[in-house]
Amino acid sequence: MGSIFYNNGSVDVTYPAPTQGYSYNSNSFGAIIMPSMGWFISDNTAIGVSLNINPSGFKNTYEFSGTTYKKDKSTPFNFGIGGFVRNYFGNGSSFMPFGQFNLNFGISTQKTEGFFYGGSGSGVYKETYEGKSSGGFFTNAGLTLGLTKMLNPHTGLDMYTGYNFLYSKNTLKTTTLRDEGINGSIDQTSIAEPTTKITNHGFTIGVGFQVFLDARK
Repeated sequence: MGSIFYNNGSVDVTYPAPTQGYSYNSNSFGAIIMPSMGWFISDNTAIGVSLNINPSGFKNTYEFSGTTYKKDKSTPFNFGIGGFVRNYFGNGSSFMPFGQFNLNFGISTQKTEGFFYGGSGSGVYKETYEGKSSGGFFTNAGLTLGLTKMLNPHTGLDMYTGYNFLYSKNTLKTTTLRDEGINGSIDQTSIAEPTTKITNHGFTIGVGFQVFLDARK
């Protein structure tokens, strides 16, 4: 059905005197919700559909002498649908090898924000930024080989290994405001609109459960 995670970590960086160090804190969370349902179109072959919901968030902060001088925050969100075809090689045994192909696609959005204090003396400044993506999408495909161990007539334990391909594209429009002297007035405004394309190849090993319902009569 899915999974959820939360990570929290910190790093302290020190240098020999007289250089002072800094600390770095990182927080992240995410959920992957991927329910799926299939129908057998023959004794050995099933086709199905799946839903992909993947919210996540990341926040990084940097501190110096107890003061936060930099913060970056990002909240990506993916939503999509997909389908799969699974074929079992043989039946009538408690161990059933299978092969499966799946394809998913959907939309991707992202929001970012943060700030940075820099300079010193009369050259001190503060930069703040906000960004929002547009036109983002993703697609992934996978090929899996595995074995289903039937625990009872309606429940099977999957053990599998597979290959995954991912492609995503996102355009993130970011507006940065610069306050020279940190007096509350905006001295410079800049806008950046980069497009990021990501291609990823991966291999997985996992376990899972299958629930088999009686055929409709």
